[in-house]
Amino acid sequence: MWAFPVLGCTLLASALLLRRSPLTALAVMLAGAVAAMALGPGPGQTPPLQIMLAAATGIELCYIAATRPRKVSATGLAMAGAGVGVGLLIPGPGGVDLAPFLGGAVVVTIVGWFIGHSLRQAQARAELRRAQAAAQIVLAERLRIARELHDIVAHSIGIIAIQAGSGRRVFDARPDQARDALAAIEGTSRETLAGLRRMMTGLRRAEPDPGPHQAPPGPAPGLADLEQLAATALDAGVRVDVDWRGSREPLPADIDASAFRIIQEAVTNVVRHAGTSQCRVLIGLQDGQLSIEVTDSGRGGSGAGTGYGITGMRERAALLGGDFSAGPRPGGGFRIAARLPLPAPAR
Repeated sequence: MWAFPVLGCTLLASALLLRRSPLTALAVMLAGAVAAMALGPGPGQTPPLQIMLAAATGIELCYIAATRPRKVSATGLAMAGAGVGVGLLIPGPGGVDLAPFLGGAVVVTIVGWFIGHSLRQAQARAELRRAQAAAQIVLAERLRIARELHDIVAHSIGIIAIQAGSGRRVFDARPDQARDALAAIEGTSRETLAGLRRMMTGLRRAEPDPGPHQAPPGPAPGLADLEQLAATALDAGVRVDVDWRGSREPLPADIDASAFRIIQEAVTNVVRHAGTSQCRVLIGLQDGQLSIEVTDSGRGGSGAGTGYGITGMRERAALLGGDFSAGPRPGGGFRIAARLPLPAPAR
């Protein structure tokens, strides 16, 4: 008659201890199981409380194996084995043979442990996949920031270097041209600082919306800024002829910004390396894609490059699912071409 009160107290005490001290909870459950076997039913009766305790023990082992390190779960399994060994030494009340029950308890505890262990392994694999995905996101963000910094700084420093050299050469003979060069350097420097400030503001913002005392970052550059880019290149001695073909529809922000950065880097390479005074930018929007071509008639090159400019342009195109090519032209000069597919809503 005391077996069922023992069952209730055992289940309650074990449930209260399970989360904070799972091995203690399991020890309480095993002690209750041993006591229930000693106080169990008489001959010929079904031992329901022993079956319930065996099932509860298996559930606890499953929980321990799923939520605790393998060393702890293995200790729990060993404790369950020891409890079964103690049960074999206790004669059943009224001469009841408890061997079949103990055999079933062994099966239940082992199955519960394996289920919990499998759940923990699956959770570990899921956490590993999440960690790898997070690492990929961080790497992609670092590459994006590196491309943005390269495009902003390399373009501006190239223009500033050319203007500084030009101003130095004519400083004594043509003071007016030297002043123009200094004005161009000042303007380019301010634009560069504004671009860097926008980038830093975007990186520092913790919330998607700016606070009441925080100015929102300026808009990212796009193809609408080509006129300003051409003016800057002209100050550096290179005329940029922009030719649009096809329709001129609003573009998605990522495609618009990437297209501008590709053109900006291509024009920067012309200013710094081509040794020519003119280049041509051809932009086409048709057949569901944006095509870009920048050509010049300068000294050309191998197309491989030793810096990050061409690599960055190729990465920008690849991230949008597009194509990119760069290399010398057969008749002299250099050509950069990119194709960026447009998403269906923008077509």
